[in-house]
Amino acid sequence: MTTMPEPGDAAFDALRRYAPMVYGPTALYSLGQGAILPLLPALAADLGASIASAALIAAAIVVGQLCGNIPAGWLVSRVGERSTMLIAAVASLAGIAGVLLARQIGVLGISVFVLGFCASSFAVARHTFMTTRVPFRYRARALSLVGGSFRLGGFTGPFVTAGLLALFGDEHASVWFFGACLLGVALLVAFGPDPEEKAIAAERLAARDPSPSEAAEDTGEPVTGSVPAGERLGVAGTIWRYRGLLARLGSAAASLSAVRSARQAVLPLWGVSIGLDSQTLALVIGVAGAVEFSLFYVSGQVMDRFGRLWAAVPALLLMGAGFGALAFTHDLDTSVLWFGVLALVIGVGNGLSSGTLMTLGADVAPKADPASFLGAWRTLTDGGAALTPLMISGVTAISSLSVATGLVGVIGLVGAGAFVRYVPRFAPRQR
Repeated sequence: MTTMPEPGDAAFDALRRYAPMVYGPTALYSLGQGAILPLLPALAADLGASIASAALIAAAIVVGQLCGNIPAGWLVSRVGERSTMLIAAVASLAGIAGVLLARQIGVLGISVFVLGFCASSFAVARHTFMTTRVPFRYRARALSLVGGSFRLGGFTGPFVTAGLLALFGDEHASVWFFGACLLGVALLVAFGPDPEEKAIAAERLAARDPSPSEAAEDTGEPVTGSVPAGERLGVAGTIWRYRGLLARLGSAAASLSAVRSARQAVLPLWGVSIGLDSQTLALVIGVAGAVEFSLFYVSGQVMDRFGRLWAAVPALLLMGAGFGALAFTHDLDTSVLWFGVLALVIGVGNGLSSGTLMTLGADVAPKADPASFLGAWRTLTDGGAALTPLMISGVTAISSLSVATGLVGVIGLVGAGAFVRYVPRFAPRQR
C-alpha cells in the first residue's frame, strides 16, 4: 500500500518550491529597503533640507510606489514577471546611484521616487505570479508568506542600519547595502530556478499522477504554468470592466490599508504626546511589531481553512476598536499603560491581516490578464496607505491627535462592515 499525501503536504511542497523565486527575493529586497527608509530624512537634512522638505523626501518612496502600480501592471502583462523584475532591479540600481551621488535635494527626491516606482514593479510581478500559479486551497498561505517575507526584511532592516552606522559612521553605508541587496535580487531572478519551468513541471507531474486527496480537494480553479489565454483588455479596459468591483471591494481593501498605515503615524506621535521617552517608545512599538510579525502565517491558515472574512473582519475590528479606545485615554493617569495594551491589540489586528489584501486581489483578478487588474487593485490599497498620514496630520492640526485617532478607529469599523457586505458577493470562498 502507498500512503496518500495529505493536502497540507502538497501545500508545503509547493510553498517550498516558490521559496527561491518569490520569498527569497522578497525578503532580500525588503531587508535593503528597511535599512534605508529610516535614514532618508537624515540624508535630506545633510543636503540642507528643512524638516518639512525631509518629510517630503521620505514620502517620495510611497508616492513613487503609488504612481508605479498601473504602469507595472502594463509591463507585467507585456513582458512577464521575470523580465519585469529584472528591469525593475536595474532601474532601482540607477536610483541607488542617484541617492549616493545626489548633491541637491531635488536629485535626492527624484532618486527616491524612482526606488518607489520600481518597488511597485517587484510587488505587482510577485503578486501576478502567485495569482496565476497557486491553487485556491492554499493561496492565502502562499501570499501570507510573501507578506511575512516582506515584514521580515522591514523588521530586521533598522537593526542592520544601526549596525552599519556603528561600524562605518556614515548613513551612505545603508544605501550601499541596499544596492548590494538589489544586486542579489537581480542575480536570484536572472540565474535562479525559472518560475515558468518550475510551474510547468509541477503541473505536468500532477497531470501524470493525480492523487485522490487532491481530486477531493479540487476547487475547480485551473492552475497553469502561464497566464491563461483569453481576451486582453489592456489597463484602461480592465479598470473600466471591473469598475464596480474596484469601487466596492477595492474601497473596503483601501480602508484596511489605511488603518494599517495609521499605526505607523499614530503610535509614535501618541507616545511623544503622553511624554514617553524615546527608549520606552521604541520598546513598545518594537514589541507590537514583533507580535505583528509572529502572526503572518496564522493569517494565511485562517483564510485558507475558514475563509477570507475570518481574517479581515477580526483584524479591522481589533484595529478599529484599538484606535477608538486609544482616543479616549490621552488625559488619563494610566495613559501609558493603556498605550502599551492598545498598541499590542492593534499589533495583533495588523498581524491577522497579513496577506489579506494580496489574497483578495488574487481571488477577484481576471484569469486572462491579472497583471493589469492587480496594478489597479494595488493603486487603491497603496492610495489608502498614502493618504492616511496626510489625513492624520490635517485633522490633528485642525482639532487634536485624539480626534484623528478616533477617526482612524471609525474607518476600521466601517471597513469591517464593507468587507462583510462585499467579500461574499465578489470573492466567494470557492470559485
